[in-house]
Amino acid sequence: MPTWTDPVAAQASEAVGGPWGRHAVTGRALFWTPLRVCLLFAVLALSLAWVKQEPCADGDWTGSPQYTHFCYSDTVPLFGVYDLDSGALPYLDTSVEYPVLTGAFMVAANALGGAYEALAETTGLLPEVPPVQAYYVVTCLLLAICALVTVRAVQGVSGRRPWDAAMIGLSPLLVVHAFTNWDLFAVALAALGMWAWARRMPVTAGVLLGLGVAAKFYPVLVLGALFLLCARAGLLRTWLRTAVAAGVAWLAVNLPVALAAPENWGRFFELNSSREADPDSLWNIALHLTDDRILDGPLAPGQTPVVLNGAVAMTTLLMLTAVTWLTVAAPVRPRLPQIAFLLVAGFLLLNKVWSPQYSLWLLPLVVLARPAWRSLLAWQATEALVWVTRMLWYLGPEDNGIAVEWFLLAVVIRDVAVLVLVALVVRDVLDPDRDIVRTSWPGVDDPAGGPLEDSPADHRLGARRPARTAAEPAGAPPGPVTGRG
Repeated sequence: MPTWTDPVAAQASEAVGGPWGRHAVTGRALFWTPLRVCLLFAVLALSLAWVKQEPCADGDWTGSPQYTHFCYSDTVPLFGVYDLDSGALPYLDTSVEYPVLTGAFMVAANALGGAYEALAETTGLLPEVPPVQAYYVVTCLLLAICALVTVRAVQGVSGRRPWDAAMIGLSPLLVVHAFTNWDLFAVALAALGMWAWARRMPVTAGVLLGLGVAAKFYPVLVLGALFLLCARAGLLRTWLRTAVAAGVAWLAVNLPVALAAPENWGRFFELNSSREADPDSLWNIALHLTDDRILDGPLAPGQTPVVLNGAVAMTTLLMLTAVTWLTVAAPVRPRLPQIAFLLVAGFLLLNKVWSPQYSLWLLPLVVLARPAWRSLLAWQATEALVWVTRMLWYLGPEDNGIAVEWFLLAVVIRDVAVLVLVALVVRDVLDPDRDIVRTSWPGVDDPAGGPLEDSPADHRLGARRPARTAAEPAGAPPGPVTGRG
């Protein structure tokens, strides 16, 4: 019961009568199961997200409403940039800077938006709207479905902690960035992949993660986390099945487009090599503080930042080495969400690009890695701060906006919050007795472990955390994980 263990949940429950009673009956609700309640939470959050986005939906951004109402979304201007309004197909007819499956998402949304326009025109029963608005509304509805799928997948992975999914449904980050870009599509695929792995379906997990990589790059880091854990557990054959399935799924989506339009297909990789440091990155802060006197210095238009790319590669390699050492040195095998979160968080902190909506990648991972309301809400508050200051900076001081220094300060605060989460997860890995999930579920090393649960919890030492004995009372607190007390 969250109201018994989490102080934030306990305090919030006072609005509806206080924490769950000791003699209250559970499991008899005919309709309002934990899953449906968490899905309802997500619907409410997504509704708020749409209220925020609605001023930008018609594409008329005269007077900069995208900044004054904080409703900017990449999907609206790119509708015209990619000639979707004229029926162009991404990659085949126009150059697109996104992975192939995200391009397919655009095509599907445009087709459904066009069907609505045709229906409104022929029947006269529906309001006629600009093509970009029909496209954007359909895009948001599809992304809302992805958010609901993510809630379901997270609850499936969390197992006997069904209320952890409420941290997704009630997420302020979902309100801020659900409809900023297409990232929720990849987030849903990655979450489904982890759920399939937890259900001991490694091939299905590989297919879903491969499709996730075809939508956004980051699910490959989840495959990396699986590799590290399987290597420690002696299950590399199982991981290889997952990796092969992921590679086949990725190729099945990408190969036809790469053969039909190789130049446009490679645009995504070319852009990631040639683009400069993103405003939200630590590299941009370093360049700003030194007046562009470090790394590559001032770049000419179209010039590739060779030194910056090298620095990002080196620091990312160091991060991967550190996470590998942590996986091997931990007294008990770390849980999959813990290592996946550390890899994705480290990638975002060290990468030269951290678009604001990328933070959605972290949401299901950190909820599964460390489901604690206080730290999660504090981090998400900093994400909202970054978004608000970024929009006000784009507005400019001359239009009642702010100077860039305030935005950079917000970025630093956000990065510190993410580093705090990283430190807390590392602490839980090194001292499993502090791990909220392990201590609340005796006898289970990792609810997301799937095939990993079939191997010893600590393959290096051959030790496994014992399950609660029959003589131990059901309501007794769980014993220590490592035996250190």
